[in-house]
Amino acid sequence: MNWEYVLLDKKDKIATITLNRPERYNAFAGRMRDEILEAVEDASADPEIRVIVITGAGKAFCAGGDVNEFVSGTTQALSPTISNERPTMCKVVLAINSVEKPVIAAVNGVAVGGGCNLALSCDIIIASERARFGQVFVRRGAHPDWGGIYFLPRLVGYAKAAELIFTGDIIDAQEALKIGMVNRVVPHDDLMKVTYEIADRIARNAPIPIAFAKRGLQNFYKMDLPLALDYETYVIEKVRQSEDFMEGFKAFLEKREPVFKGK
Repeated sequence: MNWEYVLLDKKDKIATITLNRPERYNAFAGRMRDEILEAVEDASADPEIRVIVITGAGKAFCAGGDVNEFVSGTTQALSPTISNERPTMCKVVLAINSVEKPVIAAVNGVAVGGGCNLALSCDIIIASERARFGQVFVRRGAHPDWGGIYFLPRLVGYAKAAELIFTGDIIDAQEALKIGMVNRVVPHDDLMKVTYEIADRIARNAPIPIAFAKRGLQNFYKMDLPLALDYETYVIEKVRQSEDFMEGFKAFLEKREPVFKGK
């Protein structure tokens, strides 16, 4: 793909999407949102890819929308290609949410505004000790986007989400870990190493039950216990019909690592 602001690298069943506008702290500009969407869709459609990692180039993960574009009126943040379609940023969030592969955000620096919520839309967040998070919208007279009002309270609870959104405060990585916004905080120089270690452990596991588990986890707020048990029973029966199910048990008995094919 001939992208201007996004890099896509594939290696060892892991696709890495890098926001590549470091001189502007990877703020969204031009077709950048479309390029992120295309990269997610590319990785999603690739049968060799088991895990997707999203990170930023340079010192930042993503500073959200480019203020210069908003002031000049050239931003494409709310400009769908076709009338009545969702804006591209919404399509990116839905693509990350619906892809049947775990998505990990490796937050290497500041993640504010839409950049913060892009990270929150991922399944797992690994943060550098230098990471900073902020719902800074109200400080610019704006409203949260990129699914912030959906993801944030599910991670930190209503009261803390309200505080962060209403104040626009920026918090450091340790505070984000304390309130449950991120999974881990690691030394900055170890961020990608730790991220890829986790991604590799996931990639070695059976992708079919992971896909079902991701869908179940996303809907746990909607399920009562009987419905959750019904869903598990349905999934177990589907998974038992896969080749990977038998491979997992054979490998255990043969005292070897399983080789899952996603079949």
